[in-house]
Amino acid sequence: MTQPVSPAQHGGPEKGSVPAPAAEPRSKDGPARTFGPRADVRTLSLLGVLAVLIAVGGITEPDAFLDTGNLQLILTQSSVIGVVTVGMTFVITSGGIDLSVGAMVALASVWATTLATQEYGFAGILFTAVLVGLGAGLVNGVLIAYGGMVPFIATLAMLASARGLALQITDGRTQIVTVRSVLDLGLPGSYVLGVPPLVMMFAAVTVIGWLVLNRTTFGRRTVAVGGNAEAARLAGIDVRRQRLYLYLLSGLCCGIAAFMLIILSGSGQNTNGNLYELDAIAAAIIGGTLLSGGRGTIVGSVLGVLVFTTITNIFALNNLQSDVQQIAKGAIIVAAVLVQRRTSAHGET
Repeated sequence: MTQPVSPAQHGGPEKGSVPAPAAEPRSKDGPARTFGPRADVRTLSLLGVLAVLIAVGGITEPDAFLDTGNLQLILTQSSVIGVVTVGMTFVITSGGIDLSVGAMVALASVWATTLATQEYGFAGILFTAVLVGLGAGLVNGVLIAYGGMVPFIATLAMLASARGLALQITDGRTQIVTVRSVLDLGLPGSYVLGVPPLVMMFAAVTVIGWLVLNRTTFGRRTVAVGGNAEAARLAGIDVRRQRLYLYLLSGLCCGIAAFMLIILSGSGQNTNGNLYELDAIAAAIIGGTLLSGGRGTIVGSVLGVLVFTTITNIFALNNLQSDVQQIAKGAIIVAAVLVQRRTSAHGET
């Protein structure tokens, strides 16, 4: 009696099994190159740019720029957009984009500062801001992951809708926060060893984001989906669910950023978060996150935020026009993308 031929013998996969991921490509000199050394170079380059900017600020306006209060201001202003950028880094690493982050910040900030919400005090404002951010992120995630919509279109629609809803809630007026425990977090008396609470919140989000992206299965799946979604699916990753989680994460970061902005400004406005999406994308790109997906760096994104915020501060102290500032930002973005293309080309040779 002849023995049945096993799937392994005839080369086909066993029914119901998940194909193993393709082996890591190898060059003739050994294993394929990784992005580690180049990532270190980019990080050192950004640190060098930041050091140069600090030197420029110290030379042009030594008394004002190097003042402790001004340095605290730079870090505080970096904190809100920095938290948004952490969420954006995850989304871009997965090959997506989120144009609605600024509008979600605005919507969360005004919803969390209505009179009805403020009656519940500190916890009510924080809970509402986070919940609204998660809700908006959920809508984005469902439309993109399960509705098949292109991220650009889905998040553009959310941008318009969230801005419109924020305007409707406020009726174009500023909503003043009256909860003392919230306002106190923005005062110097709440600083710990000279560090503002918003900076500590930003640091906590950054550390958690770095650990999630670099030390967890969730982070590895995010990189895999951005590198090759089909290969990730064949390797057993639920690509749609992963994308849903990523837009939820972006919404969560926007909710946290909205609460931080409430502390910083003491109010909720429908204009909050204006152009945050462009600043977050730009910071992630110059930090080394690949716009096409498959590579992301939290440290680089944070350094990108600090670079942009420092530039803004220096320009303001030197009374330079905002149009020159925007030109400088644009030049930095173009230079960063060209460097990315060059390093990617070297990595493929």
